[in-house]
Amino acid sequence: MSLTADQLEMLATTQLVVIETKRGERVIRTTIWVAVNSDDVYIRSVRGEAGRWYRRAIADPDVTLEVGDERLRFNAVPATDPESIEAASAGLREKYRGRSLENMLLPETLNTTLRLEPR
Repeated sequence: MSLTADQLEMLATTQLVVIETKRGERVIRTTIWVAVNSDDVYIRSVRGEAGRWYRRAIADPDVTLEVGDERLRFNAVPATDPESIEAASAGLREKYRGRSLENMLLPETLNTTLRLEPR
């Protein structure tokens, strides 16, 4: 399955989204940033590997993004190759500004880049 052009546009323009991750049977909701580069959707933990939502997504990659009224299901796949890291960083730089953006581009956050593959 792939995302529609409208869904990609919505992800590219919505500042904050909610990711649903699981710990056992419990669903946990966390507000995060999302970046789109071409047809790829990326997320990254501002807290690096210490980010709880990130650790849960690694343990169970079946995640859901809530964007406006839509709920989109994805597989969260580690994307730590240099090309994916740069694509995610470029998407973040295009969409966001300020100190928080700088934190998303620190070396300790880069290896927490995840590509979201539609389910």
